[in-house]
Amino acid sequence: MKIDILHAGYCTSPEHLAIQGGRWRAIHFPAMFALFRHPKYGAMLFDTGYSYRFFDETKKFPKRFYRWMTPVHLKEEDLVVNQLATFNLRPEDISHVFISHFHADHVGSLCDLPKSRYVYLPHAYSHLRHLSPEEDMKHAFLRGQIPSDIDARSQEVDLSRSILLSEEYAPFKTGYDLLGDGSIIGVELPGHAHGQMGIFARNDDDKVFFFVADAAWLKRSIVENRPPHKIANLLFPDLIAYRETLGKLQTYTLTHPDTIVVPSHCDETISQVSASGHK
Repeated sequence: MKIDILHAGYCTSPEHLAIQGGRWRAIHFPAMFALFRHPKYGAMLFDTGYSYRFFDETKKFPKRFYRWMTPVHLKEEDLVVNQLATFNLRPEDISHVFISHFHADHVGSLCDLPKSRYVYLPHAYSHLRHLSPEEDMKHAFLRGQIPSDIDARSQEVDLSRSILLSEEYAPFKTGYDLLGDGSIIGVELPGHAHGQMGIFARNDDDKVFFFVADAAWLKRSIVENRPPHKIANLLFPDLIAYRETLGKLQTYTLTHPDTIVVPSHCDETISQVSASGHK
């Protein structure tokens, strides 16, 4: 399987909010997505980054505060559909989208992918269905980014069919074989958002990638087990679970130095992986 690390736009925010003891200057937080080209299932994505729908959905108050809190920068060439074209792919060629969670910067282009099956942990979306519009902001959720036919196209992970993971994945003990062939393993990474899912994937060079979504915003947070500023912690539905997940990620990263661990918004990691030519 070929794996490409890409990003669709970025937002800016002070570093000290993303990691305790960080600098006060604003840094880039790219909206990462990954392209998988599988020999059987074809082209698939992990998340989709931003799209212009973010701006449409945040024109009016109170959602405009979202745009103010995390200023978004997005160019035409950054759009998922345009980046797919550089790989000679059309939007309808994407067979699956593995959704880590439903925050706006992860699902911006779902509506642009007309043939995709959406794969996610059921509780990642179930708690959002019946929110009042006034509550959307609290969950970084923009319902206008969600396709009207999401139910018909969803392939929710069957939680009753978890698998025991080998020592290769320790300290993560259970996961989900998302395609049934062992090529993509999903694991729950609780704390940051309900039902947040990370995935393990292996490329043609036998290099293992671990996409950890927003379980940490910066790779340095994982290596040093340094959570975000307490203000940012207020955004998390389960702070205790967040800290436990961060601790597991640190253990995994330090004991599996050959794995490429990819937080969705770590500019340094995404730049390094892209420059290294891992496919």
